[in-house]
Amino acid sequence: MSSVPFDIAAAIRSIPDHPSPGILFRDITTLLGDARAFRRTVDELVQPWAGAKIDKVAGIEARGFIVGGAVAHQLSAGFVPIRKKGKLPWKTVSTTYALEYGTDQIEMHVDAIVPGERVLLVDDLIATGGTAEAAVKLLREMGAVVEAACFIIDLPALGGADKLRALGVPIRTLVSFEGH
Repeated sequence: MSSVPFDIAAAIRSIPDHPSPGILFRDITTLLGDARAFRRTVDELVQPWAGAKIDKVAGIEARGFIVGGAVAHQLSAGFVPIRKKGKLPWKTVSTTYALEYGTDQIEMHVDAIVPGERVLLVDDLIATGGTAEAAVKLLREMGAVVEAACFIIDLPALGGADKLRALGVPIRTLVSFEGH
């Protein structure tokens, strides 16, 4: 966890009662629209790996594509989209993970990772960690070395970052918000 530049936290919009009553949604579209805040965010996410050999950045659908693409560019790494089931056009490998009520699946192309490649997982927010945990397991099944996972926002009360740490994945977050 790094010290957070004020402009990053200030650029995130909080929307009460979305998607349901009692939830305070953390919206990064305002951050993405602010060139200075977006650039600073990407720089902060990349900083620990600048000069390191990262082969691929894996981004979780959908906002992880935006942030992950920018991080991959800065690291001169390839980009791997991790998507919900049925969205990728070619042969895929998938994993199922638990939701609050039921299950879901994420997948990636079978040829997206070469065994032994060093991968950085990126998304906008870590909450309960179910999708990120599934992404780590999927990447590892394909032979990736998951170097770390990076998120703009952590909601620590929901425990997602701890789930990834339990898998031995270092976590980098820029902003923490209490609650959900």
